[in-house]
Amino acid sequence: MLDFETCDAARLRRDPAYDGLFFTAVKTTGIYCRPVCPVKQPLSANVCYYPSAAAAERDGFRPCLRCRPETAPFCPAWNGTRTTVDRALRLIGEGALDDASVEALATRLGVGPRHLSRLFERHLGASPTQTARTMRVQRAKRLLDDGDLPITEIAYRAGFGSVRRFNAVFRELYGRPPSALRRRHR
Repeated sequence: MLDFETCDAARLRRDPAYDGLFFTAVKTTGIYCRPVCPVKQPLSANVCYYPSAAAAERDGFRPCLRCRPETAPFCPAWNGTRTTVDRALRLIGEGALDDASVEALATRLGVGPRHLSRLFERHLGASPTQTARTMRVQRAKRLLDDGDLPITEIAYRAGFGSVRRFNAVFRELYGRPPSALRRRHR
């Protein structure tokens, strides 16, 4: 956390460089703000500073309705829909689409499947299914390169539902079966 003098100087200047790095809580009103808030500046004696919005709320302060501190930089809301895509990517990386559908993933994220597909198209230029497939192939490629596991074991560990699908995806993508890639690497 920055020291009181640095935070106070940044708040009085409404310095955008500090936006999201600390939050100003006003003791007399019970409200916390971003350093760039356009409201009338409170006296320095009436403020305290917090490193996060959650810390200010924990101590009983309410968010300002004018500067909306929950949208400060580095907060999930500031990233907008990219946050949903990032959460989806994390879940896909953990195998969310290996055994389930895009609809099930969308439900876990609290959005509709069409909306999730639109977000993926906007931010990644690919659908959730295409993204999951690419991540599976990358996992399989690492396992092929790094170890001596049988091809069947690699297919299932990478998230493919069958060896047949695993071989088909590799033939489609690389023009050869996964075993040829292993031999070539060695």
